[in-house]
Amino acid sequence: MNEKNRSGPAARRRERFSNKSAAVSAKYLRRMQELSGAPESIQPFFSVLENIFVQMQSVPCPAGMKTVGTYCAMVPQELICAAGAMDIKLCSGSITAFSIGDDISPRDACPLVKAVAGFQEIGQVPLYSDCSLMVVPITCDCKKKLAGMLSDSCRVHTMQVPSDPRRDSAVEEYVGELRRLIPVLEETTGNPIGEREILNAIRLMAEAQYEFSRFLRYKKLDRILIRGTHAMAVMNALSYMPLTDWTRALRQLNAEMDIRERESFVITRKRQPRILLTGSPVAFPCIKIPLLVDEMGGSVVADETCMGDRFMYDPVVVTEASFDGMLHSLANRYLRPCSCPVFPNNEKRIYRLRQMIKDYRVDGVIYHVLRGCLVFDYEYQLIENVMAELDIPVIRVETDYNEEDVEQLRIRIEAFMELIKMKGRD
Repeated sequence: MNEKNRSGPAARRRERFSNKSAAVSAKYLRRMQELSGAPESIQPFFSVLENIFVQMQSVPCPAGMKTVGTYCAMVPQELICAAGAMDIKLCSGSITAFSIGDDISPRDACPLVKAVAGFQEIGQVPLYSDCSLMVVPITCDCKKKLAGMLSDSCRVHTMQVPSDPRRDSAVEEYVGELRRLIPVLEETTGNPIGEREILNAIRLMAEAQYEFSRFLRYKKLDRILIRGTHAMAVMNALSYMPLTDWTRALRQLNAEMDIRERESFVITRKRQPRILLTGSPVAFPCIKIPLLVDEMGGSVVADETCMGDRFMYDPVVVTEASFDGMLHSLANRYLRPCSCPVFPNNEKRIYRLRQMIKDYRVDGVIYHVLRGCLVFDYEYQLIENVMAELDIPVIRVETDYNEEDVEQLRIRIEAFMELIKMKGRD
């Protein structure tokens, strides 16, 4: 790079972006840390978010390991792990990148795509620039255009998602997509993917899911042992930590949760409204919704979004440990239980929400809609009708990756908390 490029307008713009992005991320991380009752064992998860978004460091993967960026929970993490690479989920909630992408993307594009466009425009965030491959399932029109945009700076592999997972042929179609993905991963990493590698990766993921199932049990208890925002920090950190490191850190956190349960620890003696968050994903640093819930006296005890509990909910069930058998097991795990609203029939999502409301003893539902995400917005009426049937208050919250609506959201969420409290006193 010549001296002009190092000190010219583009360089100054990149420096301003870095400074502002780090400042915004540090502010939200500080607000998370200042919430009372944070477990000591949550620090590794905070540290990862700080390193990635405040210090803007590379992901902490072993030396020589390739990183593969993914833009949807429907990409099997097990295959990336089997290839000896680290899976990074790139659906960031960067407020600063969104503001840049907003100038170069269509007005009605969703905030996630605008944030990615902003990162592409600046081109200096290690989280993105370190990726050797990006995998983009085509689940909506914006993801389709996103894949084309990303291909200007990185190798991109697209995956076609069957439109109706209820069809028997849908699993075979998805297995075909996995077969297309495998040689791309092998070429990217230089490592072969065989039966042993896939089985080992499935076992590593199963260990993580076991610890996560323990974590969910603590969230279901009547006494609030951990704040919803802190639980979301755990799930967001999964996107940027090696799987074994995340599992080990979660095991330590679960041990602390076990002590809290035995010692009758509570975040607060006051009765907190128990909130289920569903709809569009909530990604750090744009975590204003769960933060406001905590600050207004509630607690997000259940998170049905694809950046939350849903991602680790369903384990892979291996009925036949052959190469073909395990691909079918992966296809069944990532396709059949998926409750994403991109599918024409989404009875599974209604069933899961009903079950979560019962299991977590939910008092109210916040339906989060990222502006421009039409598939989630389209399902709100259906969810509202189901909640009316269950006599559960629900509020639709539409927002994007900016801070201009924080005070308006604060007023609405505070009023929603009071509504739930009044309903509980009736």
